Formats: sequence, C-alpha cells, structure tokens
Amino acid sequence: MKSTLRCPRGGTEPPRIKHPPLRVFWFTGRSFTEGIETHKVDGIRLRVYSPEKTLADCFKYRNKLGLDTVLEALRHYRSRKRPNVTSSLKFARVCRVEKVMRPYLEALL
Repeated sequence: MKSTLRCPRGGTEPPRIKHPPLRVFWFTGRSFTEGIETHKVDGIRLRVYSPEKTLADCFKYRNKLGLDTVLEALRHYRSRKRPNVTSSLKFARVCRVEKVMRPYLEALL
C-alpha cells in the first residue's frame, strides 16, 4: 500500500523502499517520544515502542489500519503474561484515545 506524503516541518522524508510495502505515519511531541524502550539485539541497540504505546497507536490510527487489525492487536496484547492496564491508559491519554480505548480494555482485560 503506497501513499504520497508531504514532509513535516522537520524536513524528514519517508523511507524509499520497494519491498515490503510500507505505510508511514508522522508523530509529534509526546506522542512520538513517550513509550520508547531500548533493547539490545545481536549487539545492536534498538529503540522500539512499548507494547502499551503500540496498542494506543493502533487505536489512534484505527480508521487507517482497520478495526479488525486493532482488535487483533488488543487480543495479542491480552495474551501477554501481565497486561499493564494502567500503562495502557497512560499512553491512551498521550495519544488522545482514552475515551475510545477504555471500553475495549474494560471488556477484554
């Protein structure tokens, strides 16, 4: 799925790769900086978003991703040993989707 994107104020451009298909989403402020975890894989430091932040991002972009994808992410998150509802709601507030996300969390967790 390819889309045309304008560069935000920072002048950053989306990656130009042919495969795999890529969808780029722009984040700003706390929505970009909150929830980053650092993991070391094969001696390389990787920065990735926490599962709770990723779940909140799925809800934020639910209209672009599709509700089926969001619900699958929620089911996958629920299957974790210890889902952290407090942290999930924190990131839901950061991503401004708390009112949307809360009923799903209450029903499934």
